[in-house]
Amino acid sequence: AFVSLPTLPTRPLTLRSPLIAPLSFPLLTPSLSRPSRRPSSAPFSLSASVPPEDPELTAVLATAVAAARAAGAAMLAGSSSAEIIATKLNPKDLLTQVDCQCQEIIRGIVVGSFPGHAFLGEEDIAPGPEAAAAAVAERVGEEWLWIVDPIDGTINFALGMPLSAVSIGVTRRGELAVGVIFDPHRDELFTATLKSGAFLNGRPILVDPLATSAGSAVVAAGSPPSTRQIGPSLRGCAALMPRVRTLRMLGSAAIMLAWVACGRLSAYFEPDLHAWDSAAGALLVREAGGRVTDLVGVEYTVETRPLMASNGVVHEEILEILREVGVTGLDPA
Repeated sequence: AFVSLPTLPTRPLTLRSPLIAPLSFPLLTPSLSRPSRRPSSAPFSLSASVPPEDPELTAVLATAVAAARAAGAAMLAGSSSAEIIATKLNPKDLLTQVDCQCQEIIRGIVVGSFPGHAFLGEEDIAPGPEAAAAAVAERVGEEWLWIVDPIDGTINFALGMPLSAVSIGVTRRGELAVGVIFDPHRDELFTATLKSGAFLNGRPILVDPLATSAGSAVVAAGSPPSTRQIGPSLRGCAALMPRVRTLRMLGSAAIMLAWVACGRLSAYFEPDLHAWDSAAGALLVREAGGRVTDLVGVEYTVETRPLMASNGVVHEEILEILREVGVTGLDPA
């Protein structure tokens, strides 16, 4: 026979932090039901994230969002048949047909709205840090520059692991102005515009308010594709692991930066990173109240390659741990 369970009483649970307003959630006892962790499906509102007096920035953000969503739809459509068509720098640096398809989708939408804007897509550039750095240096002075990674986390994507995203950063006269990261697997749209805050599906986000020291920090690290990155990455991880709460490698810089911005991670470091991996996420972290620098503490620009992003509070402590083991960038060739 089936027994009917009585309705469970609820009582409010209030979480307090010095950096965010109190949040109240219903607490169920016992836990027969769990609230969804998925973000709200409410329509994304551009007006919530862009100053109304800057219509040009509003139009750029709207186009970036449309392009990211279109590329994300192509990712999901091609995820079951994402054939690896080439390797780039080495066998760890993969290219699928869907990468190229997504970049052309993004380019088409951008050119259709802003034919005079410069466009820098990952799949247009020869592999290797030197070619990537030169490509950014040649274009950084443009009035508007779109810096695009059509699929950040290609290995994850090719293997069916749902940790990849579209990353679109836009600079105006060299300064980051718009950042959009779209994770189609979770339908999570991260957006930021300069001096206007950061948002997840239209709702404001903040960096981790609880990590106040390295010991309470959840830190992410990259899994580097080149031999000159392996040494500093492993030394950094070995130094951090006994001194932080835990360490994670997710295989997508865009995802890790977005998760620093929304407080899922406290910090993320990488000895060398391309601008298309970092530009959008760097603006997200800054606009969410965090800090982004290189590995010696110089503030981030799109020409920065060694990267440290954090909630700001743990930034210097983690940088010092990395400096103790000589992690400031690539090892010598």
